[in-house]
Amino acid sequence: MYYNLRVFKYANLWKGFAKMITSVGKRIFLKRKRPSKEVLDGFRGIPASNVSDVMNRSGAMHPRIHLVSTPTQTILSGVALTVKCPAGDNLAIHAALHMCGEDDVLVISNDGGDNKALVGEVMVAYLKYGRRAAGIVIDGPIRDIHEIRTWDFPVYCTGTTPCGPYKEGPGEVNVPICCGGLNVNPGDVILADPDGVIVIPRNDADVILKAAKDFQKADEKKARDAKKGILASEWIDKALVEKGFIIIDDVYHQ
Repeated sequence: MYYNLRVFKYANLWKGFAKMITSVGKRIFLKRKRPSKEVLDGFRGIPASNVSDVMNRSGAMHPRIHLVSTPTQTILSGVALTVKCPAGDNLAIHAALHMCGEDDVLVISNDGGDNKALVGEVMVAYLKYGRRAAGIVIDGPIRDIHEIRTWDFPVYCTGTTPCGPYKEGPGEVNVPICCGGLNVNPGDVILADPDGVIVIPRNDADVILKAAKDFQKADEKKARDAKKGILASEWIDKALVEKGFIIIDDVYHQ
């Protein structure tokens, strides 16, 4: 029997392409591009608010995602390992747990779900002790808060519920996700403190780190001056004039 090799070649390519298409929604990528260790360490001494300010006051997740545990290190700096889940389903999270290592932050989308806990004591304990991960950020609730709230491990979520998740899928690991209203790509820098969570694009991290360090020095001086009763206010008068404010030396009359 004779085969048309050209047809055979393209038929195989199509099979591979079709398989790739049908796998969307059920993909686990094992690798990520990562920022340098120096960049991660550099962010560990900078408050999230300072970084947001040098990012034109952007980059912060919605405040519904907040700290619920008690880490001794105030500032979390780590590398995003992203998980995309359907609402209330954590099958993909279980797959991602075994991929986490030091400096990794598990960042989980939840398709708007808010009535099922995606993780609890067992999974968080494995992240903390078994994988020595840097932390976890979830756009959804958790459970077993009576234990987790006392742990020296950064856990950020939207709240708590006793209702557990499904384990059916689909789901994806190390793909772009939306968490807390922000796009998060695998390998982005996650910076978090008691104020909330900042997402720093990996490709911009070097530049943002330098700007944040300079900003922090100036901000620390402002804080020291404020404690001495000194507050630079010249810019306020100028801004009020530029914005068209009127100063009226009288009471408001109804």
